[in-house]
Amino acid sequence: MSASISVRHGDTRVELQAGATAIQALKELDAIRGQIVAALVDGEQWDLDRPVPDGAEVAGLYADTDQGRAVLRHSVAHLMAQAVTDLFPDAKWAIGPPIEDGFYYDFEVARPFTPDDLEAIEARMRELQQQKQRFVREDISREDALELFADQPYKREIIERVDTSEVEAGSDGASFTVYRNVLPDGDEETWVDLCKGPHIPSTDRVPAFKLLRTAGAYWRGREDQPMLQRIYGTAWESKKRLTEHLEMLEEARKRDHRRLGRELELTYAPEELGPGLSIFLPNGAIVRKQMEDWIRNETLARGYEPVYTPHIAKEDLWQISGHLENYAELMYPGMEVEGAAYRLKPMNCPFHILAFTSRTRSYRELPVRIAELGTVYRYERSGVVNGMLRARGFTQDDSHIFCRPDQVVDEVAACVEFARDLYRTFGLGEPSRVAISTRPEKSLPGNDEGWEAAEQALVDAVERTGLEYEKDAGEGAFYGPKIDIHARDAIGREWQLTTVQIDFNLPERFDISYIGDDGEKHRPFMVHRALFGSIERFFAVMVESFNGAFPTWLAPQQVRVVPVAGEFDDYAGAVADALRARGVRVQVDASDGTLGAKIRDAQTSKVPYALVVGGSEADARTVAVRPYRGDQRKDVALDDFVAEIAAEIAERRVDQAS
Repeated sequence: MSASISVRHGDTRVELQAGATAIQALKELDAIRGQIVAALVDGEQWDLDRPVPDGAEVAGLYADTDQGRAVLRHSVAHLMAQAVTDLFPDAKWAIGPPIEDGFYYDFEVARPFTPDDLEAIEARMRELQQQKQRFVREDISREDALELFADQPYKREIIERVDTSEVEAGSDGASFTVYRNVLPDGDEETWVDLCKGPHIPSTDRVPAFKLLRTAGAYWRGREDQPMLQRIYGTAWESKKRLTEHLEMLEEARKRDHRRLGRELELTYAPEELGPGLSIFLPNGAIVRKQMEDWIRNETLARGYEPVYTPHIAKEDLWQISGHLENYAELMYPGMEVEGAAYRLKPMNCPFHILAFTSRTRSYRELPVRIAELGTVYRYERSGVVNGMLRARGFTQDDSHIFCRPDQVVDEVAACVEFARDLYRTFGLGEPSRVAISTRPEKSLPGNDEGWEAAEQALVDAVERTGLEYEKDAGEGAFYGPKIDIHARDAIGREWQLTTVQIDFNLPERFDISYIGDDGEKHRPFMVHRALFGSIERFFAVMVESFNGAFPTWLAPQQVRVVPVAGEFDDYAGAVADALRARGVRVQVDASDGTLGAKIRDAQTSKVPYALVVGGSEADARTVAVRPYRGDQRKDVALDDFVAEIAAEIAERRVDQAS
């Protein structure tokens, strides 16, 4: 009698012959509900044709889920790498992971890829796709892996860097996994790659893909390593979803904050500044001022105390804080002044700790909430710098709250609610995702109880707000767990903006305390929070979400008055004066252009309101209103329009349409 195994899905359990695969188990369990790409076996991602162990819980992994798409995209990355090596036999291949909305693979080739190369690679991928090649998993030893990839230096480096003592090996000592592409009729191998998997069963199971672009990328993201050529692509569970994504990418290209920054004279990033650094021009500076004014006023109203801190400090400070030990690669090199080493600050927190310690604190005055719009400098690698979205110099609306243990949950919950108010005010609506990030592998040592208490406090605080949340295991900061709050823009893209962190390590490292009701010293908890995240990043997200057409209260120029001829300039000036008296940002277009050209320029500049004035308007003290959005109106009494726009600005009305 042959051996059997038992597997289950939910409350359903079945007996199978030993060696049964995940797909066989799912069929017997009647647990297939859609376009399946892989399985989950006891929570671990699993190839569909891989045998399942006795007693396992088995579930399907579907193409229309984030995990399922990642499997699909990683399989297409292998397909692309095979096509590249077919067309460029001397290519050396590095890594090819799935990423948000797509995948990439890095190659060392004799010359950069061209657009024609991408077309040829994609065509070859489609040929390989039709061959219905199977993805076959195999576990091998380190020695066999090194021999298999003898001519692939990047694969060998990956293998050599792995400590096999930390890898769970099979009975045969195997500790590395490869996937072989095998033709369906027989065992003829066409390509092989080092990979943990899982993969889709075969290449013909790829519904829709597209190669997008190429870029240079340093190996391991380090500028002292070789420059490789990276090919980006995307893959989806249907041609319809691929088409929707490509349309979104085209819309995103039109909305790029760097392009709109130039066209609307918001920002300027000349080469002389260096990557990741930008200048706010007057139009952009006005928008930024509205952001800063709002956050300053709100922090004061919510009991925060403002401080200003320097941009540099002696290295001793960063040694105490742990940044030199845990964050040095993102810090700019030191500078020596009068025999002492100094560093540009990558974070504001050590300065705020010093502000807290400027005098003895009593338990009665806690929480102490310290706030600053503090500019920081981080050495982001050139390959990841992306305008203002990933910058090297930026300003955070940074605050640090020093509180008693019994106050932590209240303070974190208040920070989350503060973030919700900010998102609503600036047109991003409710948070789209809240993630609680737990202790990372690289963290400050010790105090396991502190980590557990801090993580639980974050959970309790978010649950108090009523928001749903997910956990991102191992994604916390080196000094404490955190909450990341995401928002969705007008075209559906999700952005991580707000961060709230609980820190019990820095108070310990700086030996800070407050005097308790027992007259003894006690260690406070420290809550870090940045609601905008950074002014620059949030600004860029707004530019792209609004497509440069800011709501009236934020717009650099809120009204443009357009006289139909020079003889009406005086009345146009009177209209502007009436608006300025109510705090409206207004400009009169007294240029020599035609009326049509002036109106088109107001539209191109995305001014919320153009007011056309001529003889009849001057006689009746009215205006003809031509909004950037909405219907035109004639013969609107000037006083009525002034009252309307003043109310719109005061209420900070927001319309995401563009």
